[in-house]
Amino acid sequence: MTRTFPEEIRTRLQHALGAADVDLPSRFVPAVSPTNDPRFGDYQSNAAMILGKQLGTNPRALAEKILAVFDPEKLCDPPEIAGPGFINFRIQSALLNERLFGLLTHDSLGVSTVADPQTIVIDFSAPNVAKPMHVGHIRSTFIGDALARIARFLGHTVISDNHIGDWGKQFGMILYGWRNFLDESAFEKDPIGALVALYKRVNSLAKEDQAVNTACKEELVKLQQGDPGNIEIWERVIVLTRSGLDKIYGPLDIHFDHWLGESAYNARLAALTEELMESGTATESEGAICVFFPDDPALADKPPCIVRKQDGGFGYAATDIATIEHRVHEFKADEIWYVVGAPQQLHFDQVFAVARKRGLDSALVFIPFGSILGDDRKMLRTREGEPPQLGDLIEEAVERARQIVEEKNPGLPSDEKDTIAKTVGIGAVKYAELSQHRMTDYIFSWDKMLSMQGNTAPYLQNAYVRIRSIFRKLEGEADFGERAELEDENEKKLALKLLQFSEAVPEVLVDHRPNSLANYLYELADTFHGFYESCPVLRAEGVTRDTRLTLSEITSRVLCQGLDLLGIEVPDRM
Repeated sequence: MTRTFPEEIRTRLQHALGAADVDLPSRFVPAVSPTNDPRFGDYQSNAAMILGKQLGTNPRALAEKILAVFDPEKLCDPPEIAGPGFINFRIQSALLNERLFGLLTHDSLGVSTVADPQTIVIDFSAPNVAKPMHVGHIRSTFIGDALARIARFLGHTVISDNHIGDWGKQFGMILYGWRNFLDESAFEKDPIGALVALYKRVNSLAKEDQAVNTACKEELVKLQQGDPGNIEIWERVIVLTRSGLDKIYGPLDIHFDHWLGESAYNARLAALTEELMESGTATESEGAICVFFPDDPALADKPPCIVRKQDGGFGYAATDIATIEHRVHEFKADEIWYVVGAPQQLHFDQVFAVARKRGLDSALVFIPFGSILGDDRKMLRTREGEPPQLGDLIEEAVERARQIVEEKNPGLPSDEKDTIAKTVGIGAVKYAELSQHRMTDYIFSWDKMLSMQGNTAPYLQNAYVRIRSIFRKLEGEADFGERAELEDENEKKLALKLLQFSEAVPEVLVDHRPNSLANYLYELADTFHGFYESCPVLRAEGVTRDTRLTLSEITSRVLCQGLDLLGIEVPDRM
């Protein structure tokens, strides 16, 4: 596909800088971005201001020198200088029209595949076995899924791996509780609920009684060493947990290529520890095997990375290092992305540092996120003080959406109401997450996320539905021939925004922020509504009608595709 407008402007700016004989700093690349105010054009560059400061030259004079040799032919109107040296560009209507029609036949709606595709392993969601998923899993699950979808769309080979917690400390407690307190009748009725109750009971006892705490650790070590009885219990719990997780992931349309949990690497940990000792990477300290980082200023004064604990059990670090090995050697990963809460920063900094010491040179990327808060601006909790279960949240979202559908469109068949409610409810929860900067702590609000106004999934879904209703009312087939012409400013504004889809999608992976795509889609829906109010579609005639039908068709496609990249469906009606 043709280069994006910023890429084309940037290339011509670089040529102009060369022609103007500007003494450029090493690796200087002029920045080009959309303008905040369309009155000043479509795109803007602060290259003259940056260079002026670095070269000790008047920025505005430098901008004039650049524009004296800048070639705008078949791209933009003659650029203008604003303020202290901004250069503003307005794309020519003829080029907007030409590229707009290219979107109709382009499967990816103008988005080009990457020139250098990578094999990327994405580690996200990662719930613990024998525990229900809760609100704390929303961010990792939805952000990770969106990043996987977008990376695949851009042409990368993506391997998603749900690294479930199926071998950690909680299993020692479950095993101890299973042997001492298991209520078989309760377990038969609600396996996961019974396991959660068991874990809570033992966890409470372990805090009060050191003997219980020690016994739990011993059960875990026995499991890690392959005790047949503990393995049998463990396998039964794994099957039950996977069944429960599938009931959550299924409605959310979230899928994984692999479910390689902590247990998958247990057989490797002893040899890995020996290798770390032999290479001098790890040393013994107070009975534990640890890695210290005296030569790393960021880690030197931090607690050590514990590979094997004093009781002989292996720490999470050992498992994570073995996991990186597997992903590099078996999956041939060029990059490994970890979508994990911000409090885990130190752990992954240490694990990545050890991996690099071992020559595991794939790009290791920590993608942290903030917290979901309640109205009190504290971590979201139920009245009982527990994090709300994810399954309960999704169920409530669908129920609330069903009530809205009933109020807005009571005449629909019941099964259609159910389908719409599921699409809108789940979409609302996903979008509430994905429209936030991932490091922002945000307040969970049903009223806000299900609103038909503002930056919400229902608003975007309703924009799509409104567009498709145009075509349902249309008599005969729509004509998307190339005789359309962009004349009204609202038509041009919408065309430009549609063409910026090719800029918005790659931008997500620059800093792994799905919210940049969500914000683009919101701006697109807002731009369409402005167009729709000012530019009648079906009442128009001739070329004007064809133009507006074309704009409407492409808008619906971009909204549908963009929301799909966020894991959100669109309904036919609302």
